[in-house]
Parts: sequence; C-alpha cells; structure tokens
Amino acid sequence: MPVLSAPSWLRRASAELALLAAVGVVMALLGPFETAMRPLTVGLPYWLICMVGGGLIGIAVDSQIRHVVAGFWPRLLLVSTLMTAPVTALVWTVNHQMFGGSLDAHGAAILALNVFVVSFATMALRQLAWGQASSSPPLPPTRPTPDAAPDPTAAFRLRLSAKRRAARLIALEAEDHYLRVHTDAGQELITARFGDALDELRDTPGFRTHRSWWVAADAIHEVRWLRGRGEARLTCGLLVPISRGQAAPLKAAGWF
Repeated sequence: MPVLSAPSWLRRASAELALLAAVGVVMALLGPFETAMRPLTVGLPYWLICMVGGGLIGIAVDSQIRHVVAGFWPRLLLVSTLMTAPVTALVWTVNHQMFGGSLDAHGAAILALNVFVVSFATMALRQLAWGQASSSPPLPPTRPTPDAAPDPTAAFRLRLSAKRRAARLIALEAEDHYLRVHTDAGQELITARFGDALDELRDTPGFRTHRSWWVAADAIHEVRWLRGRGEARLTCGLLVPISRGQAAPLKAAGWF
C-alpha cells in the first residue's frame, strides 16, 4: 500500500509542539526561577505545561498579526507583549494548582516580567527556526508572464543585413531576380524570389497590391482608386501601384 504523507499543516503543528516541548525540557534542566529546588519529576511537567501552553498562546497571537506587522523585531516585540497577560494567567494557575499559595500585586508584576522575558526568548527562537521570511505578508501568487508572440517577419529578416534586420518592414518590390526591401532604415536590394518572400511573410499583416509589390498593413497612409487603377501612399511617402486583380483585399479592409 502507498504511504500517504502527512498534510503540511500537520507537519508544521508537530514541529511547533516539538520545539516548545524541547524548550520546556531545557528549562526544566536549567531550573530557573527557583524551580531547581524541586525534583525533576515535578519541574519537568511544570515547564512542559507552561512552555507548551504559553507557546500555543503566543502562536495564536502571532497568527493574527504576522500579516500586518513587518520586520523581525517589531513582530517579536508585539507578540511577546500581547501574550504576556494570558500566559501570566496560565503560569499563575499552574503554580497555584501544583504548589499552592497566593500572589500579591508585587509578586504578580515580577511574574509578568519573568513571563515576558521567557516569552520574548521563546518566540525569538521560533521566528529564527522558521525563518525571518515568515514574518512578512505572503506575496500574491505570481501570474506567469505569457511568452511574447513570435515575430511573423523573423524568417524573412534573416535575409537582410544587420543594419536593417531590426528595422520596420514597409514594402517589398520585385525587380527581376532581385527584391528591393523598403524599411524605415532605408532600402536594400537582396537576391530572392518574390514568391518565396511572400511565403515567408504569409502570417504578417499586409497586402499584395500588384504582381511585383507587397506592403505592410501598418505602412499604408491612404489609398486612391481612379478609373480602374489605384495607388497606395505609404507612411514613408512611397507611392505603390494597386492592380485591379489585387484590389479586393484592400477594399474588404475598408481602404476604399
């Protein structure tokens, strides 16, 4: 049978309890605040109850403020201060149940001070154990950045010189076995078949206006059609002929 791993919250809770219990064992062995005068069989359960119970109170307080208080020290100081009163009440109750006796105002103040010191040290150890990064509000999940759309002119641009390879493509003009490429960085004459160039630019928005002309769609400034023939004025000032057979796509695009 497959072994199911424990949920992350259960692993975290187990680690929290183990840390607090370890601190309780250390405190029992050190015996501060006169607990060394008592046998370990009494001191150990006393410190385990105080440290685990007090630590759980501190964790509950921390869970409410860690998303609004940034920084290791401000968070630690605020948590230690807010948990002191309820943890003091817990420790006094444990003292009364295990050892009896009463507590006056002066004794209560001393007890609260001792609780604050121990709480501060314990919560500091906890924050260090889990890493200071946990004190900051969790960042919202980062949405993956969509890949940039591929350049449909990339294959054709490889035919150009480095000077014009990144330039804006305006128009192509067939001249026998050559191709004059018009760009915003000037013209360039290359050896290429017009049909091959059109095939490489098939996904690029543009129009074949004549048997020997192709223009980029965003390079057209205006189109005029008179007496069965037309011409397109491009943004660079170039006039390009429009044949009757190639006029339909331009008309469908609303140019005339």
